[in-house]
Amino acid sequence: MARPTIRHLGNFDPSTDAAMLRKAMKGLGTDEASIINILANRTNDQRQKIMLAFKQAYGKDLTDELKSELGGKFERVVLAMMLPTTELLADHLHEAMKGVGTNEDTLVEILCTRNNKEINELKSVYEQKYGKSLQERLESETSGPFGSLLISMTTGTRDEENTNLQLAPQLAQQLYKAGEEKVGTDESEFNRILSCYSYNLLRYVFYEYEKIKGKSLIDAIKSEFSGDIQNGLIAVISSIENRPQFFAKCLHDAMKGAGTKDDVLIRLIVTRAEIDLGTIKQEYEKLYGESLESHIKSEVSGDYETLLLALADG
Repeated sequence: MARPTIRHLGNFDPSTDAAMLRKAMKGLGTDEASIINILANRTNDQRQKIMLAFKQAYGKDLTDELKSELGGKFERVVLAMMLPTTELLADHLHEAMKGVGTNEDTLVEILCTRNNKEINELKSVYEQKYGKSLQERLESETSGPFGSLLISMTTGTRDEENTNLQLAPQLAQQLYKAGEEKVGTDESEFNRILSCYSYNLLRYVFYEYEKIKGKSLIDAIKSEFSGDIQNGLIAVISSIENRPQFFAKCLHDAMKGAGTKDDVLIRLIVTRAEIDLGTIKQEYEKLYGESLESHIKSEVSGDYETLLLALADG
């Protein structure tokens, strides 16, 4: 069961919240604690309503007001929280494909972990905002088997209802024939199976593969593929097997080593808080022997840290 850390607030009054936010930003200095207390305890939908109430009451854009008062990474989290979630993800996809080269990890994390409804909303928002279809952009920025995998994952037509588990052994056999059994690999068969069938059925396919072949499909992919396509396929399978664990690993990767990948950290905390961040935290502690909060504390500081912890607290 997915556990969020932010839930819909009962007795919600957007007009009072708007007034309190204005008070927190008025005069000399800014009351960051009040801003955190309000925004980190409201859902994204409720924050959109606060923005409307603010404009109605004061004739100003709340996002512009926050921008003029805040700074640094704290500002980046607040602004991410004020965007509708789908728009935030579309912006991060756009950034991942801007300039020379692409950020493959971001593309995989966003595109390979969404259901049909989420993918179709994302495609629609992306095209509205950037004037080009997401598929066209992917075709121009990625290539080869990796590009094909991303395009397969973004059709938004997965058969989410098919739970005919009797298909699992046959599909496992087809994956074996496309990979380990032959010289070279048939990437298109992997794309077809991983993008067409329901998550529930695919979990059984992975189980059948291991039962028949004596090793996991991920291990088979590690020996058959390399580079971006290997990472992409492993991410797809990992996120189907255990999505919260997949995101726990993404969060850990964002904070390990020198420096922090702030964009990744912000995106994951902000977008998963209302869905499954509570479950992700449990998986994080199981995998790494420390709480997500304690890792965040060791990596970041100030209002940035306070806000991330408020979102993760739940």
